[in-house]
Amino acid sequence: MSRIGLAPITIPQGVTVELTDQHVTVKGPKGQLERELHPNITMTIDGDTITFSRPNDSKQNKSLHGLTRALVNNMVDGVTKGFSKSLEINGIGYRAEKKGKTLVLNIGFSHPVEIIDPDGIETKIDGPTKVIIEGIDKEKVGQHAAIIRAKRPPEPYKGHGIKYSDEYIRKKVGKTG
Repeated sequence: MSRIGLAPITIPQGVTVELTDQHVTVKGPKGQLERELHPNITMTIDGDTITFSRPNDSKQNKSLHGLTRALVNNMVDGVTKGFSKSLEINGIGYRAEKKGKTLVLNIGFSHPVEIIDPDGIETKIDGPTKVIIEGIDKEKVGQHAAIIRAKRPPEPYKGHGIKYSDEYIRKKVGKTG
């Protein structure tokens, strides 16, 4: 039994949720998100609550039940509060700067690395070594943060590179001679 899938979602004030066939549209103060639902999962809107049901207890339907509820809940949270990820840049001379919609990273390469913000995502610089990614779509925020981190992942000996703010880097002991 899916505990996540059975939990109802309460629709906050100022948010509208529309369902046509298997297409969900969520509109709120921060913007609008749309998603196509799997045909096996049934979504019902009753007043200010959303519930989900599945046709049977097959393994795939159980998985889709909780997944669909979590995705729609993230859509509702995104249009009300939004999501953010924070990255830290560690290393001598490593820094970030913002030029319009382009994030310019100086991370130890012979050239600066330029990353353009996708639609609906905004990157902010909080000091030369802190990057904050914000948006209403949780998937896009996480994906953009992962793309930035992949440009120079933290190395295990001194910790130089780009890491999530809440990430812990296990350091290795270097050679002894």
